[in-house]
Parts: sequence; structure tokens; C-alpha cells
Amino acid sequence: MLEEEYDKTRRRLPAHLRRVESERPFAYEIRPVRASDIPDIREIYNHYVTNSVVTFDEKKWTLAQWREKVAHLQKLDMPFLVAESPTGQILGYALVQPMSAKSAFRYSVENSIYLGHAATGKGLGRALLEALIAASEQAGIHQMVAVISDKGAEGSIALHERLGFVEVGRMGRVGFKFGRWLGTVYLQKQLKPIKKKRSLFGRARTD
Repeated sequence: MLEEEYDKTRRRLPAHLRRVESERPFAYEIRPVRASDIPDIREIYNHYVTNSVVTFDEKKWTLAQWREKVAHLQKLDMPFLVAESPTGQILGYALVQPMSAKSAFRYSVENSIYLGHAATGKGLGRALLEALIAASEQAGIHQMVAVISDKGAEGSIALHERLGFVEVGRMGRVGFKFGRWLGTVYLQKQLKPIKKKRSLFGRARTD
């Protein structure tokens, strides 16, 4: 008898007696970024580039661009975190980068948080932002700013406000993507950094 014929003729248990496979609990580890994470990070980000107005980028990023960004932020001692599943998949990431290239801004950063599609709505965004705030305080950063699209990112605005960010301004119609004008919302949080200075390249100083 063929396998498919056997499948058709064998007696099936009633639905209420069948074993139901329980869904695996959502689990992850938040840790600093590694070079091996970059392909997953690129895929997560490029999904938002091509499908949303959460980012104003219109062209996908390459692996080379991400490698350069990771190296640059590590040189500046800027936190870059990822959430990794037990199977090794990168579920999302969070990073900070300088608000400006001018040296006087070295104590202030802009944050970015992106989640893979399967990791949304499970509290991971909050966990990443909390970890990013803590890591930034460890790095001696004083101010964290979020620049968020005024359309399609209401959940991100609400998350930042729940963690103590305060709206400090808006700019209207400064971006144009997918045939429509977009604005930005600025939120700011005062951090509680460790008592230390930051050099021009971010490394801790004790003097």
C-alpha cells in the first residue's frame, strides 16, 4: 500500500482527542552585535525600506554598508545590540549613533530599533529599548533622542513615551516616500550616565 493510500484509510482520532503541539515560548538573548549578525540585520532593515515609511531610506542597504556602520559605531563606543533566538536567528536589533558629527554632540545620540516580522507584538521592542538605554548609560551618554515618522509608527512613539521619552518637537512634510509627504516626531530622554567623560571617539576617559 502506498503511503498516501494508508494515510487515507487509517482511522483518525476525533479532534478533541488529538495531541496538540504546544507553541514554543518566545525566547531570546540580548547581546552586543557580532559580524555574523550582519546578514540578518540587513534583511530586517531592508524589509522596512521597501515596505514601510518607518525609515526614510528608499534604497536597500548592502552588506558592505552595514559592515562599515558596525565598525564605525564600535570605534565610537556606541551600543549596538541584537536579540537572538535560541536557534541563532536575529529577531531584532537596537543601536545608537551620534546626533551630529560635531564633537560637542558626543554625549547625545539618536536611537534606532527594528524588529523582524515574526518578533513584533511580543514585548521585544521594549526589552531592546530598555537594554539600549542601560548600555548607553554605561557608555557615558547623557541624552537619547528618537526621530520617528509621524505616519505608520504610532506604536514606536507610544513605546518611547512609556519609557520616559518626552516629545520635544515635530517637523512636517520633510520626507517624501511612496508618493506622499511625511513628517517627523522628536522625543528625548535624559539618561543617568556613569560618572565619566567621553573622548571624541567615544572611549571612556577617567581624567
